[in-house]
Amino acid sequence: MAMLNWDAAAEMARNAAGWEADQPGGAIILFDTAGLRDSAVAGVESLATMSPISVDSIMRYASVTKHVFASFVLAHPAVISLDDPLSKHLPQLNAVTGAVTVGRALDMSGGIPDTREALSLLGLSMFNQTRAPQLLDFHAAMPRLNYETGTEVHYSNGGYRLVEEAMRSHGLLFDDFLRATLREKHDLPLHASEMWTDPVRNLSTGYWHDGTGWKMGLQGMHLSAAGSLSGSGRALAEWGRLLLRGEGDFAGRLAALSAPRYLTDGRPTGYGLGLRQQAVGALTLVGHGGSQPGYRSYLLLDPATGTGCAIVANRDDVNPTCIATDIMAALLGEKSQSPESTLTPGLYVASEGADWLAVSGNSVTRLDDAVSVYPDGTGGVDSLSPTSRLQLRMEGDDIVGLVGHASKRYRPVAASPAPSGLAGIWRSHAFGAVLEIAGNAVIMGTGPLRRAMPLHHLGGGRFLFTLEDGPSQRKICLHYRGDGRIDLALARARMIEYEKAPA
Repeated sequence: MAMLNWDAAAEMARNAAGWEADQPGGAIILFDTAGLRDSAVAGVESLATMSPISVDSIMRYASVTKHVFASFVLAHPAVISLDDPLSKHLPQLNAVTGAVTVGRALDMSGGIPDTREALSLLGLSMFNQTRAPQLLDFHAAMPRLNYETGTEVHYSNGGYRLVEEAMRSHGLLFDDFLRATLREKHDLPLHASEMWTDPVRNLSTGYWHDGTGWKMGLQGMHLSAAGSLSGSGRALAEWGRLLLRGEGDFAGRLAALSAPRYLTDGRPTGYGLGLRQQAVGALTLVGHGGSQPGYRSYLLLDPATGTGCAIVANRDDVNPTCIATDIMAALLGEKSQSPESTLTPGLYVASEGADWLAVSGNSVTRLDDAVSVYPDGTGGVDSLSPTSRLQLRMEGDDIVGLVGHASKRYRPVAASPAPSGLAGIWRSHAFGAVLEIAGNAVIMGTGPLRRAMPLHHLGGGRFLFTLEDGPSQRKICLHYRGDGRIDLALARARMIEYEKAPA
């Protein structure tokens, strides 16, 4: 076992927590199975009260929730199995969604569209309020998956939403599990909310910056077990310690959550049940991050040494993945890999379908999902992200390789005439949505929310337009199929279809 350098890790944490004392900030906690080893905190819980952040400040964990929820699922093997099709518990789902197994819904290989991104493709804002029963009906009406189950891996919160509804159908509620198993047995104050607007005692306010000042984060959509937890940095670290110790009810739980999962062709994916493999130098750790408007989080664990790092923040300009990786690298005597790209910068479009790629510096964006890339040792690049996996290289002027484990080819975007027949009214009959295309722009919304978004032609009937929604600017791909239909696509939702209305 490598010598652990707690001093180097603590110094790295203090440097990372360099947030201003009168601004939103966060907490970083280092720990092992014996206890909490060190921490670094900075910033305030609220710009209204100016109360300083501590390791006990309550934050939203966002997607760090996922593996805690998966632990809840694993605790009920008599009720639900990873091999069960979702239709066994949710018979209202259509055939393709219902055939996805619980395990694939949780390990991101199921192809289930992301709820939030699918709503964006219908023109619904992140601020629009939607509740769990409505969103279950929404998923039940989805005509197809993002991709064939078990053939790719891409991030989506939709599977976690559906598995939570499957548990709910048996009268099993996530927060009841937290109360009985964590709050009462282990004194871990973790809570799951249904809606963003539900009161959470002592919750720190989350903030995002619009370039002129801080704005409070908000989400109207029902949270779901994909990201409903709140708790302190200390509580997150103690949960990590509980998993590392593996005692009592949690014996073997970390191994089960982080166990390899495979595509149908047998290839491992690097993503388990709410936990991902995380490269730290030459080592492989396990962890997960979280992101919601105004909040960031990360939990990174090294089972081999029984050590870990927990991060919570109430500002969304924090990169907790990099912070946690650098801290654990310092602790374990490893060197963090620096991003570097060998790809030619520019905008590229796939050979077919609603798919595009942009290369800028050491970052690659695919369908509006931006990731850093690293040299793969053979002249290409690798994103090293199990849920946004890019393994790419140049082949002449084209970019080729694997995207989410699927073979892809992208060619440079070149000037070409736009197809005729786009102008008019388009309807998504499955969901009652309407958009208009006029004057080389997509028009969505009504009244003061009506907006025209210019189209940028990529070639082959593919276009990009930008939808601004609070802190996010979503670059949506529109694919004109030439049969009176268009598809809209983002990285996590690629199944919204519109049909042209008669003139």
